[in-house]
Amino acid sequence: MMAERRKIDARGAFCPGPLMEMIATLKLSQVGDEIEVWSSDKGSSKDIPEWVAKVGHELVSNEERDGYWSIVVKKLK
Repeated sequence: MMAERRKIDARGAFCPGPLMEMIATLKLSQVGDEIEVWSSDKGSSKDIPEWVAKVGHELVSNEERDGYWSIVVKKLK
């Protein structure tokens, strides 16, 4: 089965909303899938990578775009 990339547009939501949405989406995803979170909450650019490192998934990218962050996480287990 092909890995998927799922997008979560959480712009306008505040922490921990974007992280909670990402965790819920990870639970429904297959190993190898990537989840891209768009968040306008600056805290997400720190909270999501910290959570990912703690639970053992892969942070693919974390970049600031035009007024929001794009954070991509790969499910490893």
